[in-house]
Amino acid sequence: MPYLYLTIAILAEVCATMSIKAISGLKAPLPLIGVVFGYGVSFWMLTLVVKSIPVGIAYAIWAGAGIVLVALLSALFYGQKLDAYAMTGMFFIVTGVIMIQLLSYSAGH
Repeated sequence: MPYLYLTIAILAEVCATMSIKAISGLKAPLPLIGVVFGYGVSFWMLTLVVKSIPVGIAYAIWAGAGIVLVALLSALFYGQKLDAYAMTGMFFIVTGVIMIQLLSYSAGH
C-alpha cells in the first residue's frame, strides 16, 4: 500500500506543478485550486508513505520521479526544449531511484 500512496503523491505533485504555469498571475482561479489541492493531496499521501518507507528514501523517489515527469510533460505541453544535458541528468535521476529501490539497504531490503 505505501507504494500506491507514493504513486498518488507523485502524480498529485506533478499535476499541481504543471498547473502553476496556468495560474497566470492569480487571474485564473481554477488552476490555483488545482495547485493547492494537488500539493495538499501529495503531502497527505507522503505522510502515509513515511509510516512504512524511510523518509529520505520516500522523498528521493517522490522528488526524482516528479522532476523527470514535470520535465517530460513540460516538453510535451509547453514546448520546453530538453537538450542532451537535461536528458542525461534525468537519466541519472532515474538510475539513482532504481538503484535506491533495488540495491540500497536504506530502502528497507
